[in-house]
Amino acid sequence: MVRKNGFTLVELMIVVAIVGILAAFAYPSYLQYVKKTKRTDMQANMLQVAAQIQRFKIANFKVTGATMTDIGIKTTYPIQGNPLYMLELQWLDDSGVIDTSSPLGSERWLLVATPIATSTQHLDGHIALNYKGERCWTVGTDNSSTACTPSATSNWDGK
Repeated sequence: MVRKNGFTLVELMIVVAIVGILAAFAYPSYLQYVKKTKRTDMQANMLQVAAQIQRFKIANFKVTGATMTDIGIKTTYPIQGNPLYMLELQWLDDSGVIDTSSPLGSERWLLVATPIATSTQHLDGHIALNYKGERCWTVGTDNSSTACTPSATSNWDGK
């Protein structure tokens, strides 16, 4: 009698079913990990933009009257590849409220990154950073027109 080595069809189907079940649990976690990584990249970009604003201020003794173009800030990020976020530079009045009457008339600023609706970051929430280095992020806020408000106790962890 000759003994044949190999796997039966039932054994192979059981392995495929197990791999499928593991993939069904792992894939959503992977997508959340990718989303978090892209958000972290945007946060790093925002810190670089804040440094650009400070360099502009040092070179010109003020940021009052400057536009995003003057400072060298792009409107979409990442710069290479598919854009995921729209970046907006808002000027604040002396009480910290967005100054819509004179958007270029203050030394106080707020950077707000909003996920682009057609990107993979959709519904991931606004990311904000202000002139004091205060930051905030709240998941799911990109459907509203108002971003979170950075404070001394807020952070980019969403807590």
